[in-house]
Amino acid sequence: MRILHVIASCDPRGGGPIEGVRRLGEAFRVAGHEQELLTLDTPDQPWVREHPATVHALGTPVSGRGPIARLRRRVARSPDATAWLRRHGRAYDGIIVDGLWNYSTRVARLALPGGDTPYIVFTHGMLDPWFAGKYPLKHALKQVFWRFNEGVLLRGAAAVAFTCEQERRLARRSFAPWRMREAVVGFGTSLPPPPTTAMEQAFRATVPALGMGGYLLFMSRIHEKKGVDVLIAAFAEIAAAFPAIDLVIGGTGAESYVAALRRQAEASGYGARIHWPGMLGGDAKWGAFYACDAMVLSSHQENFGVVVAEAAGCAKRVVISDQVNIFDEVAAANAGFIASDEVQDFARALRDCLAQSPAERAAMEQRGAALFAEKFNIAATAVRLLNVFSAARSRNPIPRAE
Repeated sequence: MRILHVIASCDPRGGGPIEGVRRLGEAFRVAGHEQELLTLDTPDQPWVREHPATVHALGTPVSGRGPIARLRRRVARSPDATAWLRRHGRAYDGIIVDGLWNYSTRVARLALPGGDTPYIVFTHGMLDPWFAGKYPLKHALKQVFWRFNEGVLLRGAAAVAFTCEQERRLARRSFAPWRMREAVVGFGTSLPPPPTTAMEQAFRATVPALGMGGYLLFMSRIHEKKGVDVLIAAFAEIAAAFPAIDLVIGGTGAESYVAALRRQAEASGYGARIHWPGMLGGDAKWGAFYACDAMVLSSHQENFGVVVAEAAGCAKRVVISDQVNIFDEVAAANAGFIASDEVQDFARALRDCLAQSPAERAAMEQRGAALFAEKFNIAATAVRLLNVFSAARSRNPIPRAE
């Protein structure tokens, strides 16, 4: 099959959605299928050239530095992308729309419903009711868009794809009317590369103050929904009891927000044990996973958590909040520790994790590796997506999730 992804950007700093697209591409290619992307990037951006699949970057260049120019860049309106998709969409066996609430969704809405090519909308957690409570004014505006854009797009899809049952259940509570063909297709990542000495060396070089000491690892986009403030406070609660363990916060975010978190870390009294290497990639990323004592994610909202799958693939324990939608799977496999997204309870989970004996730790790590093989290998997601397209093209019904 020839598969096209419609996504706002292929910039790897976009986090889970584009990381999932990359890993799905690997799985598609291994199975003999083709993957291409339609994005609102401009062709000169480095991540377009570096992406492993063909990228049709049809964003409109915007010059200037003022507020109007910044707004135009943020909206990323692209009539060229709409015209291109209308003209070329039928050349693909299936189209996957990744994400909502950006102009690429508008491109898909104008070009795809009622057409000859079946398409799937992968919501990537963007219908979670958490956003309505956190940003009520923005949610009110989204209700308008839902009626004229997102809702129309989803109702015309061969399937609305969810990563897990919890994400599907939550999505139904956010917008109405809800008359969708639903498919829980899973998510995850490719099997991580085996560990090497070079990986750990690459990671340790990014955090020289850490030396060869032990650490808890947060590695994600630094955003308020990730609960990094909770993590820092929880680490401060347990740091005195575990003096050999530091905290590494890998990732990037808005400068003002990261600066506020760094001030919080200094005020905690443990700033020297909290490290900020920025975004980690390549050998440094995998070295960070393989050398950590546990991967931690204290999110207030997380539709899946690719880093949880990556940690399990590296046979590492995880400590996650019960707002990470795959916490049920982790708990059922006894592959990590689950807590609420409150400071004291997350500190309790960190304490329980670090107090494990070597034998208990090794057993949990092996259960994590087994969980990855069973639930989080994205090759299985690729097969489910292809099956949806096959059923749609042969006009067989897509089963509704109950």
